[in-house]
Amino acid sequence: MSKRPVDEFENEPEVLKRGERPLQTDNGEQVDFEDEFEDEYESEDEILEAGVDGRPDEEQEAEERRDAMDVDQQTFIPGRNQLEKGQTLSPDASAYKIFHTLSTTWPCLSFDIIKDSLGDNRKTYPATIYAVTGTQAESRKANDNELIVMKLSGLTRMDRERDEESDDDDDDDDDENAEPILEAKSIPLSSTTNRIRVHQVPPSDSSKPPTTYTATMTEDASVLIHNITPHLSSFDNPGTTITPQQSKPVTTLRMHRTEGYALDWSPLIPQGKLLTGDNDGKIFLTTCGDGGKWTADTRPFTGHQSSVEDIQWSPNERNVFASCSSDGTVKIWDVRSKSRKPQISVQVSHTDVNVMSWSHQNTFLLATGADDGQWAVWDLRQWKPSSAEAAAPTPKPVASFNFHKEQITSIEWHPTDDSIVAVAAGDNTLTLWDLAVELDDEESKDTADVKDVPPQLLFVHYVEMVKECHWHPQIPGVVMGTGGGGFGVFKTISV
Repeated sequence: MSKRPVDEFENEPEVLKRGERPLQTDNGEQVDFEDEFEDEYESEDEILEAGVDGRPDEEQEAEERRDAMDVDQQTFIPGRNQLEKGQTLSPDASAYKIFHTLSTTWPCLSFDIIKDSLGDNRKTYPATIYAVTGTQAESRKANDNELIVMKLSGLTRMDRERDEESDDDDDDDDDENAEPILEAKSIPLSSTTNRIRVHQVPPSDSSKPPTTYTATMTEDASVLIHNITPHLSSFDNPGTTITPQQSKPVTTLRMHRTEGYALDWSPLIPQGKLLTGDNDGKIFLTTCGDGGKWTADTRPFTGHQSSVEDIQWSPNERNVFASCSSDGTVKIWDVRSKSRKPQISVQVSHTDVNVMSWSHQNTFLLATGADDGQWAVWDLRQWKPSSAEAAAPTPKPVASFNFHKEQITSIEWHPTDDSIVAVAAGDNTLTLWDLAVELDDEESKDTADVKDVPPQLLFVHYVEMVKECHWHPQIPGVVMGTGGGGFGVFKTISV
């Protein structure tokens, strides 16, 4: 709204106070007082329609159209549409329940979320998340690498959602207005982290915390296992000192000849059972025995013709695991096999199969993501045993999507919803999908008349150079992702 200059009001007659009447002169004539709120007009036939600042609405609207930025009304899809020079993407706050970002000195392209003692199915805010990650420093600064144990607290809801809460909300207003806090403990590493995963051993005494181990595959082909229990405890016990000995690995595995990225702890072996796969196509098994002694079986599982990209233990069979490879196959193994050969081998892609995820709700479903941007869901009940080396004929996936046009870098089933999947891709997007959405024959294959956007796509979140994503197992709907631009924690209104 435009402002009128002060001098316009210098000669204005004084405004009558409420209850006062016009004064009369000695000769009985009434003095005219100008009503400053009276509509002005030049004649009875010509009435000027004035806007809020005294100008006609049409004039204001014309000026607003001239001053308005040019807005492209076409739907912008990250990864499909390209930003022009000088353009940037900004998140729509109304689409998020929580949204926080953080950055580190060096990129951290792999991480894992640590289960805590704060309770399951948490819906109160501010939220707290424990996580662990490893850095990828420049080659000439390899000794700057570190394993970082993190505590993210004070993760509040978006202001929009807090404003909608009633005054008698049970949540503490002061807590809701808390600032996000990052606390971190550093463990020195001499090489960059390719992949990191967490395993917790239940305590024998309920008054003690679980023992938390991390397994880190590094660029120098080593696998480091750390006990980070004291680092986690120090967050909640101020003044705790971490000794140099506590930051050293409890064991270092050196059976691999080349580096690798495939790594997974068994969810069914409490004491600790670890699978690691390398770029030579070999998979090794390491177990923790009595007294905390770690033993690596030197006999590898072999069968892949190229690098092992990812490994997943079966969520319900303690001796079964799956692996995927840049040879385009997914193989199912039994650790009891003396031959160390796969029981089932299926060619699922003509490009590298980078990642996979085994559903914990429907244990016969396996999701895979490939280098050509396609990801698919397979029903393992349709897979048949194969010969020693040859792959069986490829069954059809129960669902397949080619929405992403760059490589799939991470994929993970929702921990409690059997139809929701999170997918990260090289097109800088982290997408959420609902496989329960189906179409009738008459319905369009497109969403909201936008071409090539399947209706199963729930949400698109932009993350620069995104490499990995995980659902929080205890805070429903919360996703954490990492990439070249740092970490992001969010919960969308759609999940």
